[in-house]
Amino acid sequence: MKTTAISLIMLIFVLLLTLMASARAEPVNSQRTASQAVEEAHKALWSKFIDKHGIILDFIGEIPAPGDCATGRPNAIGWFCPIENGPMFNGLYLPAVCERARRSGDPADKDQARRLAQGLIKCASVSDVPGMIVRGMATDGKSHYPLGSDDQTHPWFLGLYAYWKSNIPSDAEKKEIAAKVKEVAEVLESKGWLCPCDGSFKGNFRGGFKGDHFRDVARYLFMLKAVHDMTGNPVWMERYQKALTERPGKRGMTRIEICAAGYGPDIELLKWNRKSVQHWNWIFVGSQASLKHLMETEADAGIKAQFQAGLTAGCREALPGLAAFEKFDNNDTRLFGTADWRAVYPQWFPQKTQAEAMRLSELADKKKKGERSDYEHNFVDSPLAAAAIVALAGDPAYRDIVKKAICHYDYQKLYSARFFFAECAYYACPAE
Repeated sequence: MKTTAISLIMLIFVLLLTLMASARAEPVNSQRTASQAVEEAHKALWSKFIDKHGIILDFIGEIPAPGDCATGRPNAIGWFCPIENGPMFNGLYLPAVCERARRSGDPADKDQARRLAQGLIKCASVSDVPGMIVRGMATDGKSHYPLGSDDQTHPWFLGLYAYWKSNIPSDAEKKEIAAKVKEVAEVLESKGWLCPCDGSFKGNFRGGFKGDHFRDVARYLFMLKAVHDMTGNPVWMERYQKALTERPGKRGMTRIEICAAGYGPDIELLKWNRKSVQHWNWIFVGSQASLKHLMETEADAGIKAQFQAGLTAGCREALPGLAAFEKFDNNDTRLFGTADWRAVYPQWFPQKTQAEAMRLSELADKKKKGERSDYEHNFVDSPLAAAAIVALAGDPAYRDIVKKAICHYDYQKLYSARFFFAECAYYACPAE
């Protein structure tokens, strides 16, 4: 009898644990529509993560001081501080806000798009090195880390182009944007499309666009075409047409063929582990968005079909990572120690090379950092970025899974701003 009672108690305990786990796996409100969820995401982002310059902060924490940027604290790249990815995030997000404003017609939405665009212009206006797109500004509104990157530069073009071609900017704004785009593009063209650095790294470059990876190719072709549209100078279209059939690198493929294969081969070339969490999805959203524009504007039916093939391949590649949203627990209480980045990255040494800056960025106090940052990266922004990639491919068969991912999260509880990918995914889908 005693054994039976103990067994019954254990059975009840197991059932309770199962129910609790099931409850945790549910979204914050399973009855929400995707439009309601995306409104919550929008409110959370704009109430907490947009700085006074109109630039998205990675997370809420102490903004670096001018001295931090000058000496490279926590590192000269600015990794793992709140101003790490300003133009990248603004540029990827701005097309969604422009589409939101188009659908709503709300002046407030147009004002938000304008703020983001002004933030992008500022990121290209504070360096003494022409063509450099800085990651964000220190407390003085001007100082910045000396190392930018291709990941910051391409979205700068992507966002400003989306804003420029919307009905939001005035003629004066459009002229200002076109002039700044022309300035940056001409510098990049003169440097072989390598991204310049400044400060103690002046003369260095960090990343470029003329390689043979999908990300290189889709972004490069897009920028050439976008610059042509904004400046009206036919030389940019001539460069675009020539670039299509060039064979960069050692793969022996034309840029059209590289686009048609999608971003899957990049993962193989970079030797990333496909069996691990697909944490790389977020860096391919801009490439997929660029390819979508190339496909939509291409007049040659054969090339257009190749571009669509690349979008479809990207969709297939992203789908496994999209499903990871189901693993996120909205009631998780892991430590987001990254907010106190000075404590998490207490070690410092002078960095004379980019390799030294990267090495310094790896010296985190793991106990103080906690697990929440990686947890959100793996199960929030990576699945939502995958949702954006899938949505950009335009296959209506996957609309429901995209919506389900958007509806899963309690956006007010998130620590990283990367959930803006929810809006990217939502507004990449056709309006209902």
